[in-house]
Amino acid sequence: MSDLIERRREGAIEVWTLSRPDRLNALPDLEDGEAFAAACAAVNADMGVRCVVLTGAGRAFSAGGDLKAMKDRRDLFAGPGAEIRDRYRRVVHRIVRSLYGLEVPLVTAVNGPAMGLGCDVAGLGDVKIASDRAVFGIPFLKLGIVPGDGGAWLMPRHIGYARAAELLFTGRSIDAETAERWGLVNRVVAHERLMDEAMETAGQIAAQAPHALRMAKTLMRQGRDVSFDQMLEMTAAMQALAHLTDDHAEGVAAVLEKREADFRGG
Repeated sequence: MSDLIERRREGAIEVWTLSRPDRLNALPDLEDGEAFAAACAAVNADMGVRCVVLTGAGRAFSAGGDLKAMKDRRDLFAGPGAEIRDRYRRVVHRIVRSLYGLEVPLVTAVNGPAMGLGCDVAGLGDVKIASDRAVFGIPFLKLGIVPGDGGAWLMPRHIGYARAAELLFTGRSIDAETAERWGLVNRVVAHERLMDEAMETAGQIAAQAPHALRMAKTLMRQGRDVSFDQMLEMTAAMQALAHLTDDHAEGVAAVLEKREADFRGG
């Protein structure tokens, strides 16, 4: 059983904390793929959850791979190449696939260093808020390896090819202010304000109609990879469903009556 994710519920928001502070929230142990998959599946199946906030315990968000395990060729890194490849598929890829497939918006509250896989996990947030103590880097080449977590696909979509190439090929890290300027995070806040800001943002997200919220996230994700014509067809189909919900009627009524909507997922 993985010890990685500590989960708690606050209304319609789930807060997930990476809880290995003594190891700088290193990722991944062999059970971590299953831990992320289970947490994401539980949220996807629960219409009462409208947003997830992900942060780290202690002074790091996640320092990424365990260098001692790499050196000793154990756990994820044990055995011949074919076995390492299969573990990446079953563990590392399961983490990023699960987070990418999370149906509700994900707010990442980056409280400290986010390196390697930790950086790519932070980047999978739909909204990314960084502490002024956060540092970001993808130093795979410094270790003589490549981004095994799909980062070569993800990072250019976050910050553009040229900046992603600079970050990967030089191996250097960037501070929170640079990450904001490059578009890797939405904004930077004082460290003491990080979780308050993340929860306030999550609360604004969670106030939206839950079915429409999940459909909107699907459209945003699919919009990266489909043609405009395909997107229009998807939009028409989802919009037709949204128009038939009780929440749509409630939203229209609330605007006309000049009050806050009370969306219940109907």
